[in-house]
Amino acid sequence: MRWWSFANLVSNAGTWMQLTVQNLLVLQVTGSAAATGLSLSVQAAPGLLMGLLGGAAVDRWPRKVTAAVSQVALALVAFTTAALVAFDQLNVAALMVLAAVTGLIATVEGPACALLGNDLVPTEDVPSAIAVGSLVHSVGRLAGAAAAGVVVAFLGTQAAYAANGLSFLFVAAVIPFLTPAAGTTRVVDGSGVAPRPAQPAQPEQRKRRKRREEGMTAREGLAFFCRRPRLVALAGITGLSAVFGRNYGLTLAVFVTGPLHGGEGAFGTVSTVLAVGGIVGAVLAARLRSPSVRLVGILAAAGALLQVAAGLSPSLAVLLVLVLPMAVVESMSDTAGTTVLQTDPPAHMRGRVLGVWRSASTLWGLAGPPLLGLLMELAGARGALVFGGLVVAGSILAGAAVRGRPMALAPAAA
Repeated sequence: MRWWSFANLVSNAGTWMQLTVQNLLVLQVTGSAAATGLSLSVQAAPGLLMGLLGGAAVDRWPRKVTAAVSQVALALVAFTTAALVAFDQLNVAALMVLAAVTGLIATVEGPACALLGNDLVPTEDVPSAIAVGSLVHSVGRLAGAAAAGVVVAFLGTQAAYAANGLSFLFVAAVIPFLTPAAGTTRVVDGSGVAPRPAQPAQPEQRKRRKRREEGMTAREGLAFFCRRPRLVALAGITGLSAVFGRNYGLTLAVFVTGPLHGGEGAFGTVSTVLAVGGIVGAVLAARLRSPSVRLVGILAAAGALLQVAAGLSPSLAVLLVLVLPMAVVESMSDTAGTTVLQTDPPAHMRGRVLGVWRSASTLWGLAGPPLLGLLMELAGARGALVFGGLVVAGSILAGAAVRGRPMALAPAAA
């Protein structure tokens, strides 16, 4: 698990190094802000359209092989982009094709790598492993963004893509040496079904079981998700939070540079505090042994109320005081939700559940910024923060009231 975490730290740093320069590169090539936004949509579209199929593939294919091959494929895309930039051959058509290919590979790579990490620790330590992953993501984001400026200044934009390609190859090189934790249920074959320590099945029983397993399609994964009240409630909480809150790169940027009369440096300070809060939240979340949807809702509601308070901030100093706990509870809520998502379904369904989640999260990820932008046009940045926080907190409390007991959205075994 330590090797896997280190490999992911390297990969996250490389990814954020590339992301830091990607929008600028697209803008330089196209000269159009609309084309920049379109490239992001093209990269996200496969997650919306193919997320279900990607999750089903993860359940059917050998997990280590799937994760390693997807890492190599992403490395090839990064190296191709670096070469096109270096030889001044990158155009709009190539950009869109590369963005689409990246998004398509990610529909398989995301759930495969997430579940592979869980395989490396005993079942009772999975929540801590997921929290470590969140911590690695936050630290990698800081390191990658910081390194991007240095690398581009001395070696050029193509170097950021090449470095990201090398980071993917490093992860692929580590995967063959990873060993599942002893005494835990693991996915080891192409069917995506974990071995059971039961009596050997008769040939006819094995044939029937294989036919049943092969019949588990992406559509059945969606049906399973919709029948699981805990997962539906988790999707509702996360979707509301994603649309009406947590888009702080947009709302706080406008708020700091507008009503609070700060500059880019002030927003940089706010962004740093948000990143530090995310790291602290991930460390605290590592102590959550059995997080529940109830806890996710409580943390999301607390973060929404802090967002309301942040929207009422009279000065930058007050905002900074509120931003830190806001980022902490957001990180804890996200980590707890990820733990529920990856541990609630049975082992042979987890890839499909993550596929459904990817499609849903892509949908609200695409819908959130435009809706929030429209809200800021109508109510201003301060009004958007306050209104969005009230919508999130009010919806969560209303959902709890409808259920008849606070945040008890489903029995633990549902």
